[in-house]
Order: sequence, then C-alpha cells, then structure tokens
Amino acid sequence: MIKLQIQSDKEDGVVDIIRAAISAEIKRLEIGLSKTNMQIEKFETEYDVSSEVFQKEFSAEDLKKGDREYIEWAGELKIREKVMEDLRKLKEIEYVAH
Repeated sequence: MIKLQIQSDKEDGVVDIIRAAISAEIKRLEIGLSKTNMQIEKFETEYDVSSEVFQKEFSAEDLKKGDREYIEWAGELKIREKVMEDLRKLKEIEYVAH
C-alpha cells in the first residue's frame, strides 16, 4: 500500500487537486493501455499465437516484416507491462491529509 500524506497551511483544496491529477493520470494510462492491448491483439490475431508463445518461441525471422515487426510487438508488450505496473501503484494510493 502506498500512503500519500499531504500537508497544507491553508484549506485551499490542494488534496482535491492532487486527487484529480492522479485520477486524470490513471485515466490517461488506461486509455494508453487500451490502445496497446489493441495493437497486441492485432499481432496475436495476425499470427494466430499468444504473446506468451511469441516471447518464448519467435524470432524476427518468423515474422513477415522481420525485425521491425518483432521490435514493435515486443515493445508493445514492454509498454503494457510498464503501464500496468504504474496503474497498480497509482490505484493503491491512500490519501492521508492533515
């Protein structure tokens, strides 16, 4: 669990601003994750193979467009992993205001 403690000298709504900013970032990441997942699904459908099998068994030579396509698919998988981890961390935040 992540606790975010916010201290302010004034009742100026800073907690609400920070919550809104984090909420907006979560929404932005979710939109990006959706686009990434669509791209991954496109590769999986085109080659009729899961990304797990792709990572374990495929090389650039196995793909129609070679290196470029291999790098794109592998890159999308890395992006998805990073975005999912960032989302997990942001969604775990517990706000503690004083």
